[in-house]
Amino acid sequence: MRHLPELATEHARYLEHNNEVDDPDYREFLARLWVHVRQRVAQGASGLDYGAGPGPALVAMMREDGFEADGYDPIFAPDTELLERTYDFIVCTETAEHMHRPGDEFSRLGGMLRPGGLLGVMTSFADNLDAFENWHYRRDPTHVAFYSAGTMTWIAGHMGCQLELPAKNVAIFRKPSVAG
Repeated sequence: MRHLPELATEHARYLEHNNEVDDPDYREFLARLWVHVRQRVAQGASGLDYGAGPGPALVAMMREDGFEADGYDPIFAPDTELLERTYDFIVCTETAEHMHRPGDEFSRLGGMLRPGGLLGVMTSFADNLDAFENWHYRRDPTHVAFYSAGTMTWIAGHMGCQLELPAKNVAIFRKPSVAG
């Protein structure tokens, strides 16, 4: 853990991003994940943007689409009461690569999903290991965990979830429903 970035370093790096709620380019970027989650959850479902950042645009988008939504971020919106609730869906856009303990984080997120719930993750996949050394994504000092389609398959198995990979760099985990 001694090689992981400190909170102040992460905070300063995140402030460099242009994550304004009304920025159409940022919304289009977030829609790469949201479009896939939105079509898989019932209208009015409750969701959480885990890693919402300084500009919770995805929370606004979810609410505009008729969903109950909250945003949690360990730096910008650290309301830990939100982590004690359960949700129909959780979205995690460009957050998984910042997780210092991804196993613990994915277990936590899985535990926060209701039966049949979805976890949508968007992060750049490192599927070409030959190019990893020169990959721009790994050069960000706050990016400390990297994933591939195979990693997502392993995580799904570990969480006991079904996995869909509906688009580039998008993973959708579905928690099993309780048998009625």
